[in-house]
Amino acid sequence: MTLNKLTIKEASEKLQKRKITAVQLTRACLARIKEVDGKIKACITVCDDKAMEMAREADIRLKNGENGDLLGIPYLVKDNIMTRGIKTTASSKILENYTAPFSAAIIKKLNQAGAVILGKTNLDEFAHGASTENSAFGPTHNPWNLDRVPGGSSGGSAAAVAANMCIFALGTDTGGSIRHPASFCSVTGLKPTYGRSSRFGLIAMTSSTDVPGPLTKTVADAGIVLAAIAGQDKNDATTPDEPVPDYGQDIDKSVKGLKIGLPREYFTGGLNKEVKQAIDAAIKELKKQGAEFLEVSLPHTKYGIASYYIITPSEISSNLARFDGIRYGFSAKETEDLITGYTKSRGHGFGPEVKRRIMLGTYALSAGYFDAYYLQAQKVRTIIKEEMDEVLSSVDCLLTPTSPGTAFKIGEQSGDPLQMYLEDVFVTGASLAGLPAMSIPAGFVNGLPVGMQLIGKRFDEATLFRVGHSFQTTTEWHREKPEL
Repeated sequence: MTLNKLTIKEASEKLQKRKITAVQLTRACLARIKEVDGKIKACITVCDDKAMEMAREADIRLKNGENGDLLGIPYLVKDNIMTRGIKTTASSKILENYTAPFSAAIIKKLNQAGAVILGKTNLDEFAHGASTENSAFGPTHNPWNLDRVPGGSSGGSAAAVAANMCIFALGTDTGGSIRHPASFCSVTGLKPTYGRSSRFGLIAMTSSTDVPGPLTKTVADAGIVLAAIAGQDKNDATTPDEPVPDYGQDIDKSVKGLKIGLPREYFTGGLNKEVKQAIDAAIKELKKQGAEFLEVSLPHTKYGIASYYIITPSEISSNLARFDGIRYGFSAKETEDLITGYTKSRGHGFGPEVKRRIMLGTYALSAGYFDAYYLQAQKVRTIIKEEMDEVLSSVDCLLTPTSPGTAFKIGEQSGDPLQMYLEDVFVTGASLAGLPAMSIPAGFVNGLPVGMQLIGKRFDEATLFRVGHSFQTTTEWHREKPEL
């Protein structure tokens, strides 16, 4: 039995029955990291000693009769999420040697649940990108084809789950950064409703759309992780007093009679024909299970990318102002004055894509341009949100492709920022609207994974789990694993 290949559900059952120990499970994952991460480069930091210590503590809790779905389960964390005593770099030179003095709210919850931290995963610097090529520590490689990108910005987490380096991983999604790599790596990736999981202890990118969530091997596992990390947090005012349901309660219910909307704007334009065929086959499968499909329209979808790439750089330029070389992170030496100190620290510490977004955002927020760009983008965002809410009032969820194509080659789009931004064309809408959305494996095109996206009503992740799990009970795409 190869322990690192287990799902959360399978591993938890074996741990509870004392068929395996948390130490054995953790050792198996650490061994897999050592075996394949030299090729994939998914991890920035691996915490062997810390992981074994946490695993031994979990075994004591298990021996004492404690139960819990995540007790003793090893996982990896995207490196823009604070972990006390473990480096948190955001894949940037400016934070290369930064060790967080506290853990994020979601990490504290997983610590209480007894989950075991294996280490931190690579990402596009400060989560700015869709390929995990923008990391100061080098790109992550897609385990399905090492010449291709894993998607981004949570590419390290997605690649690690696909390669069975952990039982699950955490990512963050601002405009598709969990769903996009989940699609490219053939794993399940959930962006919860905005505010469903706390942002406290997350290095902020776009505060109005950032949300942490899980990357897992199955839809059922995603529900287990969300149940553990969701809920109100006094340190994050955007987390409402909304009860967290038992996501496993209705997950096995039939999808018969559920109405699923197909937005016509997501099935035209630059969508790869073979990707569309894979999504059409997935729709056919759900129809067999009794789901009803209706064509719907979201006409303002075409403005999503433009709106997102004004709002996001604007918030980035504000959020990254704190990295000034004074309080923490890289600090330039031998500077003549304060301003030179700022410019040298930020000039050396930030990479090209971060600088590009800071400049775009500062321009959009500047006097004379604020109304024309930022304010207008926020108005468009409101229209997109209202439009999606209205369409979802007549259906249970929406189904779309996650990405218009499959994973591209490393370096293929790095010289064309606009083309890279267009990777987010199908995922920004749900982010701007604050809706839950999930990508699940739906097939392959020329050996490269295809993801199917489900978008739900606010705080109705349960319906996404129900539809996604039903699809995974009759298909095998999520069981396929890359050969390394």
